[in-house]
Amino acid sequence: MTLKNAYIIIDFGTGNLRAAVIATDGAILGVAREDIAYIRDDRYGDSIYFDPQLLWNQVLELTAVALKQAGLVKILAITATSQREGIVVLDKAGMPVVGMPNIDHRGREWEEILDNKEQVYGLTGRYPTSLFSAFKLVGLREGREEWWQQLDTFLSISDWVEYMFCGVEHYEHSQASETLLYDVERRAWSESLCELFSFPLSLLPPLTSSGTVLGQIRQPLAEALSISRDAKVIVGGADTQLAVLSTCAQAGDLVIVSGTTTPIIKLSASYDLDNAQRTWTGRYIDDNSYMVEANAGVTGLNYQRLKKIFYPNEGYEVIENELRSLTDFQCVASLGSLLADEKEPLIKGGFIFNTPVNHELSRAGLVWATLWDIACSIFENYKTLVSVTPNEQPYIWTCGGGMESKMLRQFIADLTGKEVRIRDHYRHASVAGGMMICNNTLGIEAEQTKAYDRVQPSAGTEHQHFYDRWKTHRELLKKIF
Repeated sequence: MTLKNAYIIIDFGTGNLRAAVIATDGAILGVAREDIAYIRDDRYGDSIYFDPQLLWNQVLELTAVALKQAGLVKILAITATSQREGIVVLDKAGMPVVGMPNIDHRGREWEEILDNKEQVYGLTGRYPTSLFSAFKLVGLREGREEWWQQLDTFLSISDWVEYMFCGVEHYEHSQASETLLYDVERRAWSESLCELFSFPLSLLPPLTSSGTVLGQIRQPLAEALSISRDAKVIVGGADTQLAVLSTCAQAGDLVIVSGTTTPIIKLSASYDLDNAQRTWTGRYIDDNSYMVEANAGVTGLNYQRLKKIFYPNEGYEVIENELRSLTDFQCVASLGSLLADEKEPLIKGGFIFNTPVNHELSRAGLVWATLWDIACSIFENYKTLVSVTPNEQPYIWTCGGGMESKMLRQFIADLTGKEVRIRDHYRHASVAGGMMICNNTLGIEAEQTKAYDRVQPSAGTEHQHFYDRWKTHRELLKKIF
């Protein structure tokens, strides 16, 4: 019996960990996921971490489940993708000490140690905050001496997963863009940035390009997972970059990646910076391209959590049917999304509706308002992005689980006035991107569908009225809180 050629893709997101087995033609053969167990670090105001060893055990367990689902396959390669800004600290023996996710802000107290933030923005393409990896290390140095003393190097989470599979320490360029220690335009670690943070350059591991073959899977792991010892470990990259890759977007295209957060991305051949420092510019997964980005912050996570409240036992199709049945704009929501033009995030939010509560107010009305808040937040960031680097295409690519809602797709098309395009594998965009990297590295030309769905902007102008109401209510909430 001929075995189906496939890859293992490890996808470490903000909220959950996923192991997938995907065929070379893009068919998902097996997938297993679990929530990530974070631990609150009470030594800081806003800090969480994870135990890397527990997470590695979870990676192996989920991989075994996905392989069992996949059946008879030949694993040609393994790669990983992960949340940006998250890191794992290693000691001199190469053992993991602690993992710090993107949502760890242990460095916030020391954000003002940088005198010349314009210089940092010029080199890194992002305004320096505690979101980025260097400040996590500063927080570790200042508040966790027992961990800092063990530090020999650190890796992005996806690079650490690949290291665990093959034993090669490295840092991929798209992930390095998120450290504040990397010169994005020069595509190299920066000694001057290390000096600003008082880090030795020797702290940084070798840089590698996405698609690099690191080596073969460690023999004990191959035996434990019952896969070929010849399976290669290939460098992946940041989850947003791999999601963008899955859309087959070209230079000049704009892509909305709707996941836990929603980055709005423009692929560019040049190092485009914003004079007002509102956007980010980082490396894409090839050697010559950049991603210019505005980010709407937490969006998809809001939708997922409210679905559990209002539709705990129903699928998305039920929600969509109820949304289509609405005949009136029942309420307005503002749920903490980020706008690039705002200096301070909205940290309080909620729903606003007329009182006394109208008998027609429904769960669908509340979800409609949630989706409209997401769409408007995306649109506001879209406007900022195109003011820095114009979108000359008549379309926008979209991907990510947040695009499960066809109503959201229509909202985005209406607000931007652009055709919205989405491919069939949008739910597993980062996994599909990992498969494309492996195919390219191994020289495999597999038949993959190029088809995509299109959503055209509506002809009416009603959305402008709703948009104006959303802006008015958001300003009201900002004044209150």
